[in-house]
Amino acid sequence: MIDARIERWAHVIVSYSLSVKPGDKVAIVGGVDAEPLLRAIGQETLKAGAHPVIIPTLRGQQADLLTYGSDEQLSYISPIETFARLEADCLAIVAADSNTRSLAEIDPARQRFHRYARAELGQQYMKRASDGEMRWSLTMFPTDAYAQDAGMSTEAFAGFLFSACKLDQPDPAAAWRELSVEQQRLIDWIAPRSTIHVEGPDTDLTVETGGRVWINSDGKRNFPSGEIFTGPIETSANGHIRFSFPVVTSGREIADIRLRFEDGLVVDASAAKDEDYLLTMLDSDLGARRLGEFAFGTNFDITQFTKQILLDEKIGGTIHMALGAGYPDSGSTNQSAIHWDMICDIRQGGTVTVDGEPFLVNGKYVI
Repeated sequence: MIDARIERWAHVIVSYSLSVKPGDKVAIVGGVDAEPLLRAIGQETLKAGAHPVIIPTLRGQQADLLTYGSDEQLSYISPIETFARLEADCLAIVAADSNTRSLAEIDPARQRFHRYARAELGQQYMKRASDGEMRWSLTMFPTDAYAQDAGMSTEAFAGFLFSACKLDQPDPAAAWRELSVEQQRLIDWIAPRSTIHVEGPDTDLTVETGGRVWINSDGKRNFPSGEIFTGPIETSANGHIRFSFPVVTSGREIADIRLRFEDGLVVDASAAKDEDYLLTMLDSDLGARRLGEFAFGTNFDITQFTKQILLDEKIGGTIHMALGAGYPDSGSTNQSAIHWDMICDIRQGGTVTVDGEPFLVNGKYVI
């Protein structure tokens, strides 16, 4: 990544994604491997007349806490965490793992305890965002670890990510606005309807979304983005689904996840790999077995699975749904310490109908 590309990246995040204004307090959080982008975001924040607060994360910092921390230390919420989520006007997050398996040996019960201690903080943070009190954006830096997971060289992965972010186009913000118009067309069609029926390999699932709000995710909160999503009615999911791609989280890879729902609740769950971890997370709290999100991916510049959910959930022509916490601005009332996105690839042998009308067929939007 050359300096000019990073400067352009930072400019789009500050000016388009976050719309930073003079006087804003901007928390800039990310791993030290992303130092060039963290600094560039800080510089663009200064140019906008705002106040950057850069909060770097050291390699292995989270693993150290989860390995050596007492229960009291795991539940301690630092003033830095509070500032970033409850006091800052804007929050820029740059994921930059140097080892995506650094948490693989951590007891899942400790990870669950750590998440649960932050559940209330997360709810307050999501409410601030929903109410327009703060703006946030999540991006990722092309580290060696991410490239390895994707099966690419670091330079190739950087180019792939750059394209997914539309930063290779003459006017990236204009390109995101163009996608926003197309996504709004999809939303305008689906919003008045209610019953979503997903059919595909080992999948036959219905959810209800009537009365809920569809969100046009167009490169602001996620960068890259490219999805439309809502919070399905919490008691509505019925049927079964097999998720095509593994869930990669907290140093683990949970493969071939299959869920069965009755009246919105996961009543049966299995996985070919790391099933115990899946079941542990499902028992996190009362909301962990219900859907907080249902979404369609619309970014057709993301063409392959990379094991990075920020990218993979946006793959054009796929669907994904999240167990756990929903976004209040979508109408979801589901609360949980987890938010687990899972992807179902129906690009080659699947159909989504809405109120009986075809919407997505073999990965193509047909309205």
